[in-house]
Amino acid sequence: MSLAPGRRLRTRVAGGGLFLPLLARVRFDQLVSHASYPGSTMVPATSALLSLLVLKLLDKERRSHSNDFNFDEAVGLCAGLHVPPKQSYATDYSSRTIRDHQHKVLSSWIGAIAPVLFPHANTFSLDFHPIPFRGDATGLDQPSLPRRGKAGPRVLSCFAQEHASRVVCYANANRIRRDQAGEALQFVECWQGITGANPQWLSFDSKVVPYSELSQLHQRGIWFVTIRRRGAAILRRLRALPTSQWRQAVIDTAHRRRQRIRYLDETVHLPGYTGSLRQLAVTGLGRAQPTLFLSNNTKESARALSVRYASRNRVEDGLGISVHFFHRECLASEVRLHVDLDTTMPVLANGCYRWLAKQLRGFDTAAPKQLYRKCVETAGVVDIEPERIVVHFDKRCHNPILREAALDQPSQGIPWLRHLPVVFQYP
Repeated sequence: MSLAPGRRLRTRVAGGGLFLPLLARVRFDQLVSHASYPGSTMVPATSALLSLLVLKLLDKERRSHSNDFNFDEAVGLCAGLHVPPKQSYATDYSSRTIRDHQHKVLSSWIGAIAPVLFPHANTFSLDFHPIPFRGDATGLDQPSLPRRGKAGPRVLSCFAQEHASRVVCYANANRIRRDQAGEALQFVECWQGITGANPQWLSFDSKVVPYSELSQLHQRGIWFVTIRRRGAAILRRLRALPTSQWRQAVIDTAHRRRQRIRYLDETVHLPGYTGSLRQLAVTGLGRAQPTLFLSNNTKESARALSVRYASRNRVEDGLGISVHFFHRECLASEVRLHVDLDTTMPVLANGCYRWLAKQLRGFDTAAPKQLYRKCVETAGVVDIEPERIVVHFDKRCHNPILREAALDQPSQGIPWLRHLPVVFQYP
């Protein structure tokens, strides 16, 4: 694009430029080049990916609402273009990508932001999320959707979230129902390829990993905690046990303080699993029947193991945020690879918002929607000067927080903007 000095661009989302320092620091252009994404003379690969990412950062659905920014030159500037491409281009571009592109860019992205957001990552939560297709698709699975009593065509996607930072660090939508059993090991292979080490802890739902795969995780030296389905025979046996065999404990979770539970710690043998597993039957967690935890770790206390699995709710909360803010439910395609690119963009956008939350004092746990409304959705003017790009923010009550964060320091050139640095100025 032309970066002629003297141009002044008015925009209603000047806060979109807040993410440019992070993208420049991780060398987003090199990540895209390494992943071998397709591009053209008019729209290079870096600009193509950025144009899709910017729409996720600005709370817009890719297909239905992207035209709102068709004439916003400042939004186009973030992607190194005159204006953002139309929705037809965004829709067509996903047809030119394959799973290998998404896998490479995710691996490079997590490898770049991990030292900044979660340098000591060891605990991850995995979960599947069905993305519905509202049509008559014959190439998709049709299990039940998160709508009571209904089933329909959908694309099965898998996500992994780092526990402490709540950063989504893995996504795969190119899966079918019969392949979902190997997704946990595929994430382990991905993480080992990025860091050279296996995750220390994994937590997941009982439907994600079969017992035979739990053995493989144990052989790799990975601790895990999951839940077991409550069969009628198991419940009858637990009810028949004397009260003296049950112990008591007090746990603290994010939503409940000083919660009293009763638990029974046992060793069980399950079909397909080599060796024995620890089974923890816990009552007092808000369910009528005991919750059955399974783990290969025998050293953790029952209290600590219960709290560890309760933290898995964060990945479900993260998926809920992705549905409502990153519009994951609005993806519409009967081809899984089309959706796979769209599930990759929210992972990148989630990392951007977690970085922004970490930079702003007092906003460490803020949700993307809150950050967008208070900081990103701020009107302003972008001035292109000979030696820099200056973003002037309009008056907003949260500007002092942005000023204190000094997101543009240290100054760094943006590779796809002729290596010009971006400077933020506030009234």
